[in-house]
This record gives sequence, C-alpha cells and structure tokens, in this order.
Amino acid sequence: MQSKFGIAVGSECMAILSIVKDLADLRKRLDEITVAFDKSGKPVTTGDLEVGGAMTAFMRNTINPTLLSTAEYQPCMIHAGPFANIAVGQSSIIADRIGLKMFDYHVTESGFAADIGFEKFWNVKCRNSGLKPHVSVLTSTIRALKMHGGGPKVVAGKALDEAYTKENLALVEKGVENMVHMIGVIRKAGINPVVCVNRFYTDTDAEVALVKKAAEAAGARCAESSHWEKGGEGALELADAVIEACNEENKFKFLYPLEMKLRDRVALIAKEVYGADGVSWSPEAETKAKMLESDPKYADFSTMMVKTHLSLTHDPTLKGVPKGWTLPIRDVLIYSGAKFLCPCAGTISLMPGTSSNPAFRRIDVDVDTGNVKGLF
Repeated sequence: MQSKFGIAVGSECMAILSIVKDLADLRKRLDEITVAFDKSGKPVTTGDLEVGGAMTAFMRNTINPTLLSTAEYQPCMIHAGPFANIAVGQSSIIADRIGLKMFDYHVTESGFAADIGFEKFWNVKCRNSGLKPHVSVLTSTIRALKMHGGGPKVVAGKALDEAYTKENLALVEKGVENMVHMIGVIRKAGINPVVCVNRFYTDTDAEVALVKKAAEAAGARCAESSHWEKGGEGALELADAVIEACNEENKFKFLYPLEMKLRDRVALIAKEVYGADGVSWSPEAETKAKMLESDPKYADFSTMMVKTHLSLTHDPTLKGVPKGWTLPIRDVLIYSGAKFLCPCAGTISLMPGTSSNPAFRRIDVDVDTGNVKGLF
C-alpha cells in the first residue's frame, strides 16, 4: 500500500473550492474525484465510494468568502488558497463574482509570476468564470530583479546580502529582462499590463527609474508604490495607473482552443510562456498523456502546469530568462473533480515545508502594549 501526507492548500478539495460557482457545483465535483483505478483501468471516484455527500457536508460553509478589511478599512475578501505550483493559484470565482457586484474596482489575485499565476488565470480561471479582466498588474521588487540579474543566493532565515540593500544598477539592469518577458506574456493575452514597483526603503531613485524605463519601453505602464511603508497613500500613483489602463479597451484572447490536445497545449505553454525550445516527455508521462488524449471524458479538462515558481524553467536555480532549454514532463496528475490535468515538470514537491529557521520564531506580542513585534 502506498500512502502520503497532503496539506489542505495542496489538496484537490482546495482546487475545487477555488473554481466552483455554487453549492450544487461543489457537490457534483466532490463526487467526481478520482482516488484510484481498478484492474481494468477504470477510475474509482469518491462517488463510487459514496463519500461525496459527507465531504460536501464538511465543506458546506467553505463556499462563503470571509469579508475583512485592511489596516485602513478597505474591504477585502479572503477565499480559497490553492497553490499555484500544482493548482490554479487564484482566489475563488465566487469571491470575484461577489466583488464585482460590491466594488467599483475589483482586484483579484494570481499567485506567483506571470508564467504560473497569470497563465492559469488567463487560460483556466477566465474560461471557468466567463469573466474578462480589464488590466493585469505585474508586481515587481528591486530585490527580485537583482536576484534575476545574477545576485547572490537568498537563503530563508539568513540576512540578505548587501547587494540587495545597496544600490546596484548593473544587477537591476540585467534582471529587468525577466520582467520584460513577463510583460510580454501578459500582452499575448491582449490585456493591458501595469507594472507595480513595490518599493522598499532600501531601493534608490536610480534603481526605480531604471525599472520604469524598461517597463514602459516594453509597452506597459509602470507605477511606483510605497504601500509597504506608507499604506494606501503610498499606492496612489499605482491606483491612477490601474484606472487609466481599465479605461482602455483590450483584446482579450486565450492562448489555445479547448480542442487542442494535451501535449500540444503543453508545448505551446512551454514555448510561448516559459521560453523553452520544446518539451521532453518521460515514457510513463507520454503513455498517460496519450491515454488521456484518447478518452473523450477528459477533452474539456483544463491544463494545469506543475512547475517551480522560482524560475521560468523547471529548475529553480536558473534565474532571468534562460535560453536553449527543454521542459521535462515526468508525470500527469488527474484532478477529475476540479477537471484539471496536471503535467509535472521537474521535481516539484507537492508537500512543501518551512525553512530551517522560519520567520514565526521571531514573531511575538509585547504583553504590555499588545503590539505585534518581529514581523519586519
């Protein structure tokens, strides 16, 4: 017998929650999860095991978003949290539909960068929801661009190298190649991109100016936002840029038609989004892909790439915009309740853990004042 551990955000139940439209849709999908295959190759589902009803009872109230507020009392809905490495990486469709009725401007999340979060928002979530965005905000930091420019390795729990806290225009200039690539991905969807430079107090004016120049040259609006330091007042320039972009028409289009075969979709995503030269399939993955392509019940399943968020490639150590590489697919996961086919690239782990020195060790509460300390 094989067994394993799984965390809630990595489960198919969480993936389902993020894309359902209502309680009836949740009930139906929770009956369709494949848990095994019998000796003849037929899928055994949660419905076959008669557990879908109990699962829905446990998850009945989860379809309701949590309404809370920011520190400045802006309304904010928290709903669902599927990892973008292995699922859609988005807040829920239900939350979006409610938000669009409640707010003048509704901002929804796409986890990780444009190669993962945005690609899934574009080709999966928008298909499932039937909604079309006006604008996409690509958030960037000077530190991240320096890393993509060849900066020193960052180790969780250890202090940042001085390269990330002192001015280094050479690293930023090299790193903006990654940002420009991401802008290009967004533009392929026909959506207006806005780059948000999430500014920290260690960033210099010259570094921010370099990023703005590169973003605008690539066809995106670019705004500096110091909300980390100043709250909402620090994000006014970004808000104006987003409103301007929203008021412009866009020509939204999907990357591929639903009729396209699984392996052809993966090849297109690899080349057009990641910048790969092509795709290599392990014998086991290719056999499974051929089986899935030949079975009509999988024809309308979404293609949900499983890949590291630390690189455009499958290798988390390769930064910037790597050239001359091939994307290796080692397996295809079947999420039949969510209707996802998940080609797995590289050695991505489905069970992540904390670092050797997690930040929570430094977080505490001052019992005299009640203030939280150790967050920054």
